[in-house]
Amino acid sequence: MRTAAYTGNHAIEISETEASAPGHGEVQIAVAYTGLCGTDLHILHGNMDARVTTPLTFGHEMSGTISAVGDGVTEWKTGDHVTVMPLEWDGTCPACIAGSSHICQNLVFVGIDSPGSLQERWNVSADLLVAVPDDLSLENAALAEPVAVAVHDVRRSELKAGDHVVVLGGGPIGVLIASVARSEGAIVAVSEPEPQRREQIARLGFETIDPREVDAAEWVTAWTDGAGADVVFEVSGAPAAVLAATGLAKVRGTIVVVAIHPTPREIDLQRVFWRELRILGARVYQRTDFERAIELLRDGTIPVDEVISKIVPLDQISDGVSDLENGRALKVLVEIGGAA
Repeated sequence: MRTAAYTGNHAIEISETEASAPGHGEVQIAVAYTGLCGTDLHILHGNMDARVTTPLTFGHEMSGTISAVGDGVTEWKTGDHVTVMPLEWDGTCPACIAGSSHICQNLVFVGIDSPGSLQERWNVSADLLVAVPDDLSLENAALAEPVAVAVHDVRRSELKAGDHVVVLGGGPIGVLIASVARSEGAIVAVSEPEPQRREQIARLGFETIDPREVDAAEWVTAWTDGAGADVVFEVSGAPAAVLAATGLAKVRGTIVVVAIHPTPREIDLQRVFWRELRILGARVYQRTDFERAIELLRDGTIPVDEVISKIVPLDQISDGVSDLENGRALKVLVEIGGAA
């Protein structure tokens, strides 16, 4: 079978290896599609070299068909369409005992800390599987993981129908958060400096803000009749957005930090105090978020045609990476071709 692995120094190596049979409690998935995301770019840029072991078969946004079932697996059968919730927790740490196993203190993120889905045959624990209904295409089902991120972020915010929501950053996760928030009845605006992305976001029916051309705080104040946003999602990862976020939220508004910030950021704590703001972190997802993501993909809530910019074959994965790095694509899927 073919695999794509990060070998260090920005390099991806495609190689042929022998597929092994699934072990006890495992299934083997014929991977159909794997999505590339910002975390994959962090890996390829060497930003996670202290964490990953090379060569690393990466990838964690995927869909496929079960091609073999290991001993002890009774709830799944060959031919089932599935995706994978790529989290493994120990069940014993304080976070797990408190009911937050998805952010286990010893969490293994599959595709980063262990081999991922950029391979034609992938053996994974059956406990990680999430069913994909037959009337949802495997192409669209490959978005289940990033949609689950958005579902979790929105759920953490506790937004209500009619709330004014500002999303800082119009990349794939920003667009998905905006879409999920709208499905919950929120009124959504997206702040994004890149013109092409703003045009795309506007086509989806969202208000847009160009933070380089307008004062975002003044714009949001006018948009909300002087109140400020009920919820602000910081998705961009930009220091300027973090500093600006507190100026957009209403009295007792909520700021949800979604982006991964590799270094400490400056934040206006005086504004947090003055308006009694609430700041929340939102990381990964729980099974209920994955199941809701599948529902939203199935019912057409998620604008998949706008989100998926390009599909490339496995041997052209470097081209897909380049398109993401240079802003030519919102989401790239890699067609693995692991037919069951």
